[in-house]
Amino acid sequence: MKSGVRALGIAESYRERRSTLAGVVTRASRVTDGFAYESCTVGGTDATDAVIHLFSDLDREDVRYLFVAGIALAWYNVVDLHRVSEATDRPVISVTFEESPGLVEALEAEFEGEELARRKAVFERQPPRERLAVNDQTVFVRSVGVDSGEARDAVRAFTPEGGRPEPLRVARLAARAGDEFRRTRDISY
Repeated sequence: MKSGVRALGIAESYRERRSTLAGVVTRASRVTDGFAYESCTVGGTDATDAVIHLFSDLDREDVRYLFVAGIALAWYNVVDLHRVSEATDRPVISVTFEESPGLVEALEAEFEGEELARRKAVFERQPPRERLAVNDQTVFVRSVGVDSGEARDAVRAFTPEGGRPEPLRVARLAARAGDEFRRTRDISY
């Protein structure tokens, strides 16, 4: 992959009722050249809209891929990867870092009725996770708007070391810093 190809990485940090989402534009060469912030509700259903708004706010036509750290942000606020891909006209690649039995049992333990049905419907529309060896680690990838081979290549191209793609690594740091700034300044949103 050419060194100038850009990806938007989106990761979160949350406390109490709101989650700070950070978006970081990173080149395959590891140069970061854009930041944006958005928020979503912990335990809510607005993560998909928040991810779309974050992309829109950046107004970066040069972004080729969207990486999302996981699929259930902010305590089961499930991201609809299909909707994000359609709204942004970009491939969306969700990367998780731990093996798990899936999300359905956890959703059923935490929600019921319409709240459960809504989350399960979004989750069940998403593509399955694929195991991927990256450097010396294993990650799990879902992709929409791009075939599995290109998704694997993109994850590897943006992961120069370890197992966390650079756009997601930097976005996680930015989200934590933004969340800490809000906490220490008692800023609500």
